Amino acid sequence: MSEPITVCVTGAAGQIAYSLLPMICRGNAFGEKQMLYLNLLDIEPMAAPLEGVVMELHDSSFNCTLEIRAFTDPMLAFKDADAAILVGAVPRREGMERKDLLARNASIFKVQGQALDKVAKKSVKVLVVGNPANTNALIASTFAPSIPKEQFTALTMLDMNRARSFVAQRAQVQPQQVKNVVIWGNHSKTQYPDVTHGTITTNTGTTASIMSVINDTPYLQGDFISAVQNRGGAIIKARKLSSAMSAAKAIADHMRYWFQGTAEGEFVSMAVMSDGSYGIKPGVVYSFPVTIKDGKISIVQDLPIDEFSREMMDKTYDELVQEKEVAMQVTAQ
Repeated sequence: MSEPITVCVTGAAGQIAYSLLPMICRGNAFGEKQMLYLNLLDIEPMAAPLEGVVMELHDSSFNCTLEIRAFTDPMLAFKDADAAILVGAVPRREGMERKDLLARNASIFKVQGQALDKVAKKSVKVLVVGNPANTNALIASTFAPSIPKEQFTALTMLDMNRARSFVAQRAQVQPQQVKNVVIWGNHSKTQYPDVTHGTITTNTGTTASIMSVINDTPYLQGDFISAVQNRGGAIIKARKLSSAMSAAKAIADHMRYWFQGTAEGEFVSMAVMSDGSYGIKPGVVYSFPVTIKDGKISIVQDLPIDEFSREMMDKTYDELVQEKEVAMQVTAQ
Protein backbone atom coordinates (compact mmCIF):
# COMPACT_ATOMS: atom_id res chain seq x y z
CA MET A 1 0.00 0.00 0.00
CA SER A 2 1.31 3.47 -0.94
CA GLU A 3 1.88 6.26 1.56
CA PRO A 4 -1.24 8.25 2.57
CA ILE A 5 -1.87 11.45 0.63
CA THR A 6 -3.50 14.71 1.63
CA VAL A 7 -6.38 15.84 -0.57
CA CYS A 8 -8.08 19.23 -0.27
CA VAL A 9 -11.49 20.01 -1.76
CA THR A 10 -12.75 23.60 -1.79
CA GLY A 11 -16.41 24.57 -1.91
CA ALA A 12 -16.81 21.45 0.19
CA ALA A 13 -20.27 22.34 1.52
CA GLY A 14 -21.65 22.84 -1.99
CA GLN A 15 -23.71 20.52 -4.17
CA ILE A 16 -20.88 19.35 -6.46
CA ALA A 17 -18.78 18.40 -3.45
CA TYR A 18 -21.78 16.60 -1.93
CA SER A 19 -21.69 14.23 -4.91
CA LEU A 20 -17.90 14.20 -5.19
CA LEU A 21 -16.80 13.50 -1.63
CA PRO A 22 -18.36 10.02 -1.39
CA MET A 23 -16.61 9.09 -4.66
CA ILE A 24 -13.26 10.23 -3.25
CA CYS A 25 -13.83 8.43 0.05
CA ARG A 26 -14.72 5.13 -1.60
CA GLY A 27 -11.63 5.23 -3.83
CA ASN A 28 -13.13 6.22 -7.18
CA ALA A 29 -10.67 9.10 -7.67
CA PHE A 30 -7.37 8.03 -6.14
CA GLY A 31 -7.73 4.26 -5.88
CA GLU A 32 -9.45 1.90 -3.48
CA LYS A 33 -6.20 1.16 -1.65
CA GLN A 34 -5.02 4.78 -1.42
CA MET A 35 -5.48 6.13 2.12
CA LEU A 36 -6.34 9.82 2.45
CA TYR A 37 -6.22 12.74 4.79
CA LEU A 38 -9.21 14.71 3.51
CA ASN A 39 -9.22 18.47 4.05
CA LEU A 40 -12.49 20.28 3.33
CA LEU A 41 -12.47 24.04 2.74
CA ASP A 42 -15.33 26.50 2.48
CA ILE A 43 -16.07 30.11 3.38
CA GLU A 44 -16.92 31.13 6.95
CA PRO A 45 -20.71 31.43 6.39
CA MET A 46 -20.71 27.77 5.29
CA ALA A 47 -18.88 26.50 8.37
CA ALA A 48 -21.95 24.92 9.97
CA PRO A 49 -23.14 23.10 6.81
CA LEU A 50 -19.54 21.97 6.30
CA GLU A 51 -19.54 20.34 9.73
CA GLY A 52 -22.71 18.54 8.69
CA VAL A 53 -20.91 17.19 5.63
CA VAL A 54 -18.10 15.93 7.87
CA MET A 55 -20.67 14.18 10.08
CA GLU A 56 -22.20 12.42 7.08
CA LEU A 57 -18.81 11.31 5.78
CA HIS A 58 -17.99 9.85 9.19
CA ASP A 59 -21.40 8.17 9.34
CA SER A 60 -20.75 6.55 5.95
CA SER A 61 -17.77 4.62 7.37
CA PHE A 62 -15.67 4.83 4.21
CA ASN A 63 -12.51 2.74 4.12
CA CYS A 64 -10.11 5.19 2.44
CA THR A 65 -10.11 8.11 4.87
CA LEU A 66 -7.69 8.30 7.79
CA GLU A 67 -8.93 11.71 8.89
CA ILE A 68 -11.51 14.25 7.69
CA ARG A 69 -10.92 17.87 8.64
CA ALA A 70 -12.97 21.02 7.99
CA PHE A 71 -11.41 24.46 7.44
CA THR A 72 -12.35 28.01 6.50
CA ASP A 73 -8.71 29.14 6.12
CA PRO A 74 -6.93 28.08 2.89
CA MET A 75 -3.54 28.35 4.61
CA LEU A 76 -4.59 25.50 6.87
CA ALA A 77 -6.59 23.50 4.33
CA PHE A 78 -3.79 23.41 1.72
CA LYS A 79 -1.05 22.50 4.18
CA ASP A 80 1.10 19.72 2.65
CA ALA A 81 -1.57 18.95 0.04
CA ASP A 82 -0.76 16.32 -2.59
CA ALA A 83 -3.94 17.15 -4.52
CA ALA A 84 -6.18 20.21 -4.51
CA ILE A 85 -9.58 20.21 -6.18
CA LEU A 86 -10.78 23.79 -6.42
CA VAL A 87 -14.55 23.55 -6.75
CA GLY A 88 -15.63 26.60 -4.78
CA ALA A 89 -16.44 29.72 -6.82
CA VAL A 90 -19.13 32.35 -7.20
CA PRO A 91 -21.80 30.76 -9.44
CA ARG A 92 -22.95 32.45 -12.61
CA ARG A 93 -26.36 33.98 -12.08
CA GLU A 94 -29.05 34.92 -14.57
CA GLY A 95 -28.07 38.01 -16.52
CA MET A 96 -24.41 37.81 -15.48
CA GLU A 97 -21.90 38.14 -18.29
CA ARG A 98 -18.95 35.75 -18.36
CA LYS A 99 -16.54 38.65 -17.85
CA ASP A 100 -18.46 39.65 -14.70
CA LEU A 101 -18.17 36.10 -13.40
CA LEU A 102 -14.45 36.18 -14.11
CA ALA A 103 -14.02 39.43 -12.21
CA ARG A 104 -15.88 38.05 -9.18
CA ASN A 105 -13.86 34.84 -9.07
CA ALA A 106 -10.42 36.21 -9.91
CA SER A 107 -9.77 37.33 -6.35
CA ILE A 108 -10.75 33.90 -4.98
CA PHE A 109 -8.26 32.05 -7.16
CA LYS A 110 -5.56 34.63 -6.58
CA VAL A 111 -5.81 34.03 -2.82
CA GLN A 112 -5.94 30.26 -3.26
CA GLY A 113 -2.94 30.31 -5.59
CA GLN A 114 -0.97 32.30 -3.03
CA ALA A 115 -1.92 29.86 -0.28
CA LEU A 116 -0.97 26.84 -2.38
CA ASP A 117 2.36 28.49 -3.13
CA LYS A 118 3.10 28.94 0.55
CA VAL A 119 1.92 25.72 2.17
CA ALA A 120 1.12 22.94 -0.36
CA LYS A 121 3.69 20.43 -1.53
CA LYS A 122 5.57 21.62 -4.59
CA SER A 123 4.41 18.41 -6.27
CA VAL A 124 0.72 19.18 -5.62
CA LYS A 125 -1.67 18.31 -8.44
CA VAL A 126 -4.28 21.07 -8.83
CA LEU A 127 -7.61 20.71 -10.61
CA VAL A 128 -9.74 23.84 -11.05
CA VAL A 129 -13.47 23.28 -11.44
CA GLY A 130 -14.98 26.65 -10.49
CA ASN A 131 -15.84 28.64 -13.61
CA PRO A 132 -14.44 30.11 -15.75
CA ALA A 133 -12.24 27.12 -14.96
CA ASN A 134 -9.48 27.52 -17.57
CA THR A 135 -8.73 31.11 -16.67
CA ASN A 136 -9.18 30.51 -12.95
CA ALA A 137 -6.49 27.82 -13.27
CA LEU A 138 -4.26 30.36 -15.02
CA ILE A 139 -4.82 32.85 -12.19
CA ALA A 140 -4.06 30.29 -9.49
CA SER A 141 -0.88 29.22 -11.29
CA THR A 142 0.24 32.82 -11.77
CA PHE A 143 0.08 33.42 -8.03
CA ALA A 144 1.80 30.13 -7.17
CA PRO A 145 5.14 30.69 -8.97
CA SER A 146 7.03 28.04 -6.99
CA ILE A 147 4.71 25.26 -8.21
CA PRO A 148 5.36 24.02 -11.78
CA LYS A 149 2.72 25.33 -14.18
CA GLU A 150 2.10 21.88 -15.63
CA GLN A 151 0.61 20.88 -12.26
CA PHE A 152 -2.36 23.21 -12.74
CA THR A 153 -5.26 21.82 -14.77
CA ALA A 154 -8.89 22.68 -15.43
CA LEU A 155 -11.84 20.34 -15.88
CA THR A 156 -12.92 19.45 -19.41
CA MET A 157 -13.42 15.78 -18.60
CA LEU A 158 -17.11 16.58 -18.10
CA ASP A 159 -17.34 17.83 -21.67
CA MET A 160 -15.46 14.75 -22.90
CA ASN A 161 -17.84 12.45 -21.02
CA ARG A 162 -20.81 14.29 -22.47
CA ALA A 163 -19.41 13.97 -25.98
CA ARG A 164 -18.73 10.25 -25.53
CA SER A 165 -22.27 9.76 -24.28
CA PHE A 166 -23.81 11.51 -27.29
CA VAL A 167 -21.68 9.44 -29.67
CA ALA A 168 -22.51 6.22 -27.83
CA GLN A 169 -26.23 6.90 -27.97
CA ARG A 170 -26.06 7.72 -31.66
CA ALA A 171 -24.05 4.56 -32.42
CA GLN A 172 -26.10 2.40 -30.02
CA VAL A 173 -23.07 1.30 -28.00
CA GLN A 174 -21.91 1.84 -24.43
CA PRO A 175 -19.82 4.94 -23.60
CA GLN A 176 -16.82 2.79 -22.68
CA GLN A 177 -16.78 1.56 -26.30
CA VAL A 178 -16.05 5.14 -27.46
CA LYS A 179 -12.40 6.25 -27.26
CA ASN A 180 -10.27 9.31 -28.00
CA VAL A 181 -12.90 12.00 -28.30
CA VAL A 182 -11.12 15.35 -27.89
CA ILE A 183 -12.25 18.56 -26.23
CA TRP A 184 -10.20 21.48 -27.52
CA GLY A 185 -9.97 24.85 -25.81
CA ASN A 186 -12.14 26.49 -23.19
CA HIS A 187 -14.74 24.98 -20.89
CA SER A 188 -17.37 27.27 -22.38
CA LYS A 189 -19.73 27.51 -25.31
CA THR A 190 -16.73 27.98 -27.62
CA GLN A 191 -15.24 24.57 -26.76
CA TYR A 192 -14.70 22.24 -29.69
CA PRO A 193 -15.74 18.60 -29.18
CA ASP A 194 -13.81 16.77 -31.91
CA VAL A 195 -14.53 13.17 -32.90
CA THR A 196 -12.27 13.01 -35.95
CA HIS A 197 -9.58 11.10 -34.02
CA GLY A 198 -11.96 8.89 -32.06
CA THR A 199 -12.89 5.24 -32.43
CA ILE A 200 -15.77 2.96 -31.54
CA THR A 201 -15.46 -0.68 -30.64
CA THR A 202 -18.62 -1.98 -32.26
CA ASN A 203 -20.95 -4.55 -30.76
CA THR A 204 -19.38 -7.15 -33.07
CA GLY A 205 -15.93 -6.45 -31.59
CA THR A 206 -14.42 -4.56 -34.51
CA THR A 207 -12.89 -1.09 -34.13
CA ALA A 208 -13.81 1.70 -36.53
CA SER A 209 -13.59 5.47 -36.62
CA ILE A 210 -16.43 7.46 -35.11
CA MET A 211 -16.78 9.34 -38.40
CA SER A 212 -17.37 6.12 -40.33
CA VAL A 213 -19.76 4.57 -37.80
CA ILE A 214 -21.91 7.68 -37.35
CA ASN A 215 -21.51 8.57 -41.04
CA ASP A 216 -23.17 11.95 -40.65
CA THR A 217 -20.69 14.81 -40.97
CA PRO A 218 -23.34 17.58 -40.87
CA TYR A 219 -24.52 16.25 -37.50
CA LEU A 220 -21.00 15.83 -36.09
CA GLN A 221 -20.03 19.34 -37.19
CA GLY A 222 -23.36 20.89 -36.21
CA ASP A 223 -25.97 19.66 -33.74
CA PHE A 224 -23.51 17.38 -31.94
CA ILE A 225 -21.10 20.22 -31.19
CA SER A 226 -23.93 22.53 -30.14
CA ALA A 227 -25.42 19.88 -27.86
CA VAL A 228 -22.14 19.34 -26.01
CA GLN A 229 -21.45 23.07 -25.76
CA ASN A 230 -24.91 23.79 -24.34
CA ARG A 231 -25.45 20.68 -22.21
CA GLY A 232 -24.84 22.46 -18.92
CA GLY A 233 -27.47 25.06 -19.68
CA ALA A 234 -29.92 22.36 -20.76
CA ILE A 235 -29.51 20.59 -17.41
CA ILE A 236 -30.01 23.84 -15.48
CA LYS A 237 -33.18 24.51 -17.47
CA ALA A 238 -34.48 20.99 -16.77
CA ARG A 239 -33.67 20.63 -13.06
CA LYS A 240 -33.19 24.28 -12.02
CA LEU A 241 -29.78 23.33 -10.65
CA SER A 242 -26.37 22.83 -12.23
CA SER A 243 -24.98 19.45 -13.28
CA ALA A 244 -23.45 18.46 -9.95
CA MET A 245 -23.58 14.67 -10.24
CA SER A 246 -21.95 14.45 -13.67
CA ALA A 247 -19.40 17.13 -12.73
CA ALA A 248 -18.43 15.13 -9.66
CA LYS A 249 -18.03 11.98 -11.75
CA ALA A 250 -15.82 13.88 -14.21
CA ILE A 251 -13.66 15.25 -11.38
CA ALA A 252 -13.14 11.73 -10.07
CA ASP A 253 -12.27 10.54 -13.59
CA HIS A 254 -9.77 13.39 -14.06
CA MET A 255 -7.96 12.65 -10.82
CA ARG A 256 -8.01 8.89 -11.40
CA TYR A 257 -6.33 9.31 -14.78
CA TRP A 258 -3.81 11.77 -13.31
CA PHE A 259 -2.83 9.50 -10.45
CA GLN A 260 -3.20 6.11 -12.16
CA GLY A 261 -2.47 6.90 -15.82
CA THR A 262 -4.15 6.36 -19.18
CA ALA A 263 -4.37 3.04 -20.97
CA GLU A 264 -2.10 2.25 -23.90
CA GLY A 265 -3.51 3.77 -27.08
CA GLU A 266 -6.03 5.94 -25.23
CA PHE A 267 -6.01 9.66 -24.60
CA VAL A 268 -8.33 11.90 -22.60
CA SER A 269 -9.02 15.62 -22.47
CA MET A 270 -7.64 17.97 -19.83
CA ALA A 271 -7.13 21.72 -19.85
CA VAL A 272 -3.42 22.30 -19.26
CA MET A 273 -0.93 25.10 -19.74
CA SER A 274 -0.32 25.50 -23.45
CA ASP A 275 3.23 24.85 -24.65
CA GLY A 276 2.72 25.90 -28.27
CA SER A 277 1.30 22.56 -29.41
CA TYR A 278 -1.13 22.75 -32.35
CA GLY A 279 -0.35 26.42 -32.84
CA ILE A 280 -1.88 27.42 -29.50
CA LYS A 281 0.52 30.00 -28.10
CA PRO A 282 1.83 29.53 -24.55
CA GLY A 283 0.20 31.49 -21.77
CA VAL A 284 -3.33 30.09 -21.62
CA VAL A 285 -4.86 26.99 -20.05
CA TYR A 286 -6.28 25.13 -23.03
CA SER A 287 -7.90 21.73 -23.31
CA PHE A 288 -5.84 19.22 -25.28
CA PRO A 289 -5.79 15.46 -25.81
CA VAL A 290 -3.35 14.09 -23.23
CA THR A 291 -1.82 10.89 -21.98
CA ILE A 292 -0.63 10.37 -18.41
CA LYS A 293 2.14 8.11 -17.14
CA ASP A 294 3.63 8.14 -13.63
CA GLY A 295 1.67 11.29 -12.85
CA LYS A 296 3.11 13.23 -15.80
CA ILE A 297 0.66 14.76 -18.29
CA SER A 298 1.81 14.82 -21.92
CA ILE A 299 -0.03 16.52 -24.77
CA VAL A 300 -0.62 14.09 -27.63
CA GLN A 301 1.32 15.31 -30.64
CA ASP A 302 0.87 15.28 -34.42
CA LEU A 303 -2.85 14.63 -34.71
CA PRO A 304 -3.98 15.83 -38.17
CA ILE A 305 -6.02 19.03 -37.99
CA ASP A 306 -8.41 19.80 -40.84
CA GLU A 307 -9.63 23.25 -41.85
CA PHE A 308 -12.88 23.03 -39.87
CA SER A 309 -11.04 21.96 -36.73
CA ARG A 310 -8.46 24.74 -37.12
CA GLU A 311 -11.19 27.35 -37.24
CA MET A 312 -12.93 25.95 -34.16
CA MET A 313 -9.69 25.61 -32.19
CA ASP A 314 -8.68 29.18 -32.97
CA LYS A 315 -12.08 30.55 -31.98
CA THR A 316 -11.93 29.05 -28.49
CA TYR A 317 -8.28 30.16 -28.13
CA ASP A 318 -9.28 33.74 -28.93
CA GLU A 319 -11.85 33.64 -26.11
CA LEU A 320 -9.20 32.44 -23.67
CA VAL A 321 -6.90 35.30 -24.66
CA GLN A 322 -9.71 37.76 -23.98
CA GLU A 323 -10.40 36.16 -20.59
CA LYS A 324 -6.72 36.31 -19.73
CA GLU A 325 -6.60 40.03 -20.45
CA VAL A 326 -9.54 40.66 -18.10
CA ALA A 327 -8.06 38.39 -15.42
CA MET A 328 -4.69 40.10 -15.45
CA GLN A 329 -6.35 43.52 -15.18
CA VAL A 330 -8.53 42.43 -12.25
CA THR A 331 -5.78 40.67 -10.30
CA ALA A 332 -3.39 43.59 -10.77
CA GLN A 333 -5.70 45.85 -8.78
